[in-house]
Parts: sequence; C-alpha cells; structure tokens
Amino acid sequence: MEKNQIVEVTIEDIGSNGEGIGKAGNFLLFVKDAVLGDRVKARVTRPKKNYAFARLEQVIEPSPYRVEPVCPYARPCGGCQLQALCYPRQLKWKEQMVEGSLGHIGGFAPEEVKRVMEEPIPAERPLHYRNKMQFPIGQKNGHAIAGFYAGRTHSIIPCTECALGKSVHSEALEILLRHMDRFHIPAYDEKTGKGLVRHLLVRTGEYSGQVMTCIIINGKKIPKEEVLVKELRQVPGMASIVLNENMKDTNVILGGKFRTLWGEGYIMDQLCGLSFAISPASFYQVNSVMAEKLYGKALEYAGLSGTETVWDLYCGIGTISLCLAKKARKVYGVEIVPQAVENAKENAERNGLSNAEFFCGKAEDVFAEQMEQSGGANRPDVAVVDPPRKGCDGKLLETLLAMQPERIVYVSCNSATLARDLKVLCAESYQLEKAVMVDQFAQTVHVECVVLMSRVEGK
Repeated sequence: MEKNQIVEVTIEDIGSNGEGIGKAGNFLLFVKDAVLGDRVKARVTRPKKNYAFARLEQVIEPSPYRVEPVCPYARPCGGCQLQALCYPRQLKWKEQMVEGSLGHIGGFAPEEVKRVMEEPIPAERPLHYRNKMQFPIGQKNGHAIAGFYAGRTHSIIPCTECALGKSVHSEALEILLRHMDRFHIPAYDEKTGKGLVRHLLVRTGEYSGQVMTCIIINGKKIPKEEVLVKELRQVPGMASIVLNENMKDTNVILGGKFRTLWGEGYIMDQLCGLSFAISPASFYQVNSVMAEKLYGKALEYAGLSGTETVWDLYCGIGTISLCLAKKARKVYGVEIVPQAVENAKENAERNGLSNAEFFCGKAEDVFAEQMEQSGGANRPDVAVVDPPRKGCDGKLLETLLAMQPERIVYVSCNSATLARDLKVLCAESYQLEKAVMVDQFAQTVHVECVVLMSRVEGK
C-alpha cells in the first residue's frame, strides 16, 4: 500500500482514538472521521508494513449509526472524536472497550468480565457539560482569535463556542478578544516567544453558578486591566477574575504566579452535598453531574457502615476522601502535590469533617510511617485509588498489597492501565467483584469506570 493511494473500505470497528477501522486485503486501515458501519473512500497518509493510516475522502454509504455533528468544527478540531457517532452506539463502544481491556490486557476470562460488569451509566447531558474550558489565543489578519488546536498541531481553529462547554465561557472569551483588538494587545507567538496573551481559562460552578476567568499572559500586566475587569464583571455569575503569569517557553498552560484582579482567587461549588473552593490550578472534575454519579458508585462499592478506616491514595483536593468521610470512621488521604493537600485540609474544615486527615508524600512512605507510629492501628479496611491516566505506580501497587484491605475501590480514567493494574492485584490477593463504566466525557473517546475488588484469603 502506498501513500496517497485511494482505498474503498467498510468500517468494521473503532480504534482507541475514535478512528474507524477497516480491512483492505491483508491491510488494516485506520481512517479518521469514519464511523462504524460506513462504506468509505479513504486516502492513505501513512503506510506501514501491515497497516496504514488514512484520511476520509468520501462516505459512499453512511452507517446507520452516523449522525450530523452538532459542531461544524468537529472534524478539524478533533476534541470530540465521536460526535458523528450516535450516542447509544458511543455508549456501547465504551462499554466494549472496558470489557476488551479487562480481557486482553487484564487476562480475565470472558465469563468473569460478564459476571462483574454492571449496566453502563450514560451521560445525563451528552452536550454542554464541561465546567472548565481552556482557549488558546492567537492572531490572524491583525485580529485576536481563539478556539482549539487542530488535531496533532498547534494551529488554532477560530471558534468561540464549543458544543461541550457552556455559553458563559463564550461570553468571557469574546470580551477578552474585543479588548485585545480595541487596545491592540498582541497574542503570544509560540515560535518567536513574543506577544502577551496566551490562554483564557474559564471555570463555572455547576450548582453555585459562580464564574471564574483566568487570563494567562507572557508578562506581569495586561493593558487597560480596569477596563477589561469592568467588562468581564458583566458576565452573569462572574465572581473571580485572575491573572496568571507564564513567561516560560513551554506547552504548560499555567505559570506559577497568580494575581487576583477582582473578587476572590477562587469560586465555590458543591459536589455530593459538600462545598469546595476551586482555584484556577485546582484539579476538579470537569463534568460535575457525572462526577457525582462516579463518586456515588465508588461510595456504594466501598460498602461503609461507619466503623471503617479508609485510605485514599490519590486524594487530590479531597473530593472522594470527604465523600467517604461522611460514612467512615476515619479517612486518611495521601497526595504528592503539596498545594492539593492544603486544599484538601481546607475543604475538610470547610465541610466540618474532622475524621479526615491528609498527608503529603508518596503513599508507600506515608503508609509505612503511619503503621509504625500507630502500631498497625491505622491499617485500612478499605482502600481507594483514583490515579492519573498512566495508572498506579508499581510501588503503590506493592503498598496496596502490603496494606491488605478487605476491599479496594479503583476509580479509573484509562481502561488499559486499569486492566494492567488489576492483573497485578488479582494475581496476588484479590478478586473482581463489580465494575461499571460511567460516561463522564460524552462525544470523546475518554472513559471512566469504577471497580470493586475483595480480598481472598490464601490466594
């Protein structure tokens, strides 16, 4: 197969990045923007030995699952990889992806996977669910532009409205762009390192209605700040306007220094009946409605009666820890990021939960130290982990096995690394009990799931 060759193919599967997969002779073809069930013409872009990547040229016969994307930029943007696939089929594919990971990577038998999998929890709102948006800012034909990067590039597609975001995000963005044009404020240029405005971050409280804007700049001050603040304050719900300095040559969005221009340096919101302060740098689930369902499932799986000691080993700002603390005797949260630990302590105090204690450090170090100090009295009945996409660190898995809790609840945003870690835990002392997929990121390939394991004596 050669580059630029046109191939006619039927799409029979979906890849992990949302691309359609079809067979052309002995070749597997990965076709971006093709939908399961489509008959398409595709142009080969990157041929390999036994497979090739291709670009969709024409849909010859559309799939019964194909729908018209809500967003006109769905194809070039690439943020919503599944928007052309009807929602029920998106949900089914995500469920199959979790099951496939457990079988192929985790090594669990099909009958065991079928036994533990519960019905997937669908998105309550498949669109306009994100409480946080980050817009890169650029310049085109002398005007400020913003939007999203085209897939695998840093080329900005001008777009002020996202089908996953909220209308208030667009209002704040348009005010900033008008301000830049009015006062001839240049956008940051990654190639030259010159220019001022880099990104706009907007956060909203799902239940409080409070709005935060954080303007990220390559400097210390934005011209006519007082005028910009006056305009942004007109946005419904605006409660916090913050400036962030990022003068490094980096792809990291936020710099280390924040200055509050108006209001507080944070907004408030509620999650699972608890109050949380959210700063520009806070980790906070971007889909509040589905996060409540996700955490509710984790709490259900933990099976707490009020007598248990619980360890939360990737506690962040304490969202899951504090949900658990309402039902447990004692919760210990461990997190390696110092600022997150401080936020967790503040959130515990804010919610009047004195039975949650937070430590900064590696889980294996903190656990060993606490066991020594308490003479083993702090050993967990339940352990909870909610790691990043890369999954649990090997040392942390060793720590979990050393802890020997009766139950482990694993919250995952990557079914592949989840399955890899479950294989380690279930080879030693645990067995799968329950698992559920929660669609927290509709229209995208990202999947959240919760798994319950129980300890098996003598395994």
